[in-house]
Amino acid sequence: MLLRVVIADDEDKVCQLIYGLIDWQALGMEVAGIAHNGLEALEMVESLKPDLMITDIRMPGYDGLELIERSKAVSDTLEFIIISGYRHFEYAQHAIKYGVGDYLLKPIKKEELTHTLEQIAEKHKLRTERISKEERLKMRLQSDIDRLRANLFMEVMQKHDMESLTLEKVNEDYHYHFREGCFQVVVVKYDCGVDEQYDSSIKVLEEKVVQIMNRLLGNECFDMEHFGLENSSYYLLNYDPAHKKQIRKQLKEVLDELSVQKSAFGYVEFTIGAGDAADRIGGIAESYENACRAAAERLVEGTGRLIDHVEIHDQKEHTDVLLSAFNKAMDQALEVLNKDAVLRTVSQLEESVGSIPEINGVDIIAVVMEACNTYVMLVKKNQLPFSNAGIPEKFEKYALRCGKPDEIFRYLSDLISESMDSILKDKQEENIRPIRQAKQYIQQNYMKSITLDDVSSVAGFNATYFSSLFKKETGSNFVEYLSEIRMNRAKDLLKETNMSIAAVCEAVGYNDLKHFTKSFKKAAGIKPGEYRKLYS
Repeated sequence: MLLRVVIADDEDKVCQLIYGLIDWQALGMEVAGIAHNGLEALEMVESLKPDLMITDIRMPGYDGLELIERSKAVSDTLEFIIISGYRHFEYAQHAIKYGVGDYLLKPIKKEELTHTLEQIAEKHKLRTERISKEERLKMRLQSDIDRLRANLFMEVMQKHDMESLTLEKVNEDYHYHFREGCFQVVVVKYDCGVDEQYDSSIKVLEEKVVQIMNRLLGNECFDMEHFGLENSSYYLLNYDPAHKKQIRKQLKEVLDELSVQKSAFGYVEFTIGAGDAADRIGGIAESYENACRAAAERLVEGTGRLIDHVEIHDQKEHTDVLLSAFNKAMDQALEVLNKDAVLRTVSQLEESVGSIPEINGVDIIAVVMEACNTYVMLVKKNQLPFSNAGIPEKFEKYALRCGKPDEIFRYLSDLISESMDSILKDKQEENIRPIRQAKQYIQQNYMKSITLDDVSSVAGFNATYFSSLFKKETGSNFVEYLSEIRMNRAKDLLKETNMSIAAVCEAVGYNDLKHFTKSFKKAAGIKPGEYRKLYS
């Protein structure tokens, strides 16, 4: 049974172009209808029950996003491909959230559209389980092979010994088809800042990068493999040494194509870091290290370029001095819980890093990562209430999506600022808790002869510290607060009961009637007897 497709675009020539580009039968598909506005398209969803809709993001009637939302309400399994010349991040972002299969920018490329349609057809097969045992076995085998090939990357990243590897062993153990020639690791780095709304875009970006790399480099290589990790795509290329210049040229072409794709996502920058081409398989670990160093160098040279050579400058002596000063200043600031001083320490570190001549990108990353870890360590050392235990992991994830040093330091400052707000709030709660206990004790025992020592003991502090803390948190000292509680209760008793003045005096904790009368007049402006007459 053929998959039913609806094409929707307000320009008929675009609809006809899409229709004519593809051999639909060969893909197991048929075009069931063509719509020129959102209303027509939605009607076709209801009447034709298509499996896939290819639609422009902006159309009369319903625009692409509204059409997707309404169509999903009719058929939640309906797949979508968004085609657009409208390059705006919000549109692409919303489309991705609705589970759109892919987005394609005009002008539409046959190869790109065909690849996307093949993926959707395969996904539909899996969902409907209309695959033979042979196909299922083949897919399982391919999945196992993909996992084995990815394992080689994992071993490289985990710094396992690669020098002893032979071509034959790698091909046999990891299912590669390497030949003698050049072995080179390339990193495609995408920086989209620290905004979490970009999280869902990362996977789509990675798929775009894979498509473009395969199309532009696949024919130039004996074999190539991709490994995606967070916000980077790693590639291992094996090619004829005679193609080295062509490979570099194609990598620049990849960058050019990616610059077109980034316009659909708002703020995103691409950089390619290329390691040195090794002449033996054992050299891939070093090529990987160089590729990572090259990608990090975008912090110095800028994003949007191919970086394949980095002058290494040993700045460890400089950075160690800076981090030592940061440690000392941060410790002092946290000891007195001075948020301004804490943030000033981060700002001073940024200025100091910027003043180091010929600093490399990897050194900038190492410094900010160490600064983040130092902050967390010092918070714990100072025994401060710390609920943000995942700060280092969160910082590493999002900081590595920043393409400029000031963005990374700003993010570090923002994270620490949020953390300090939380610490100060918790600390205030810590201070308030014993005050609350003390107030409760006073309110329950005001009629007794209670002292500052009694109340401070309940709060768990010595009398001197508690007296200072109580005054700071309530604005009154202990004696003033106790007197206020007693006077308020005395007023209630004078208004609501027929108790004698002497009995009221004793009921609120006073043993001396003269002292009670004097204290009451000071608080109420009149004597107890006059107060009773006024309110009787």
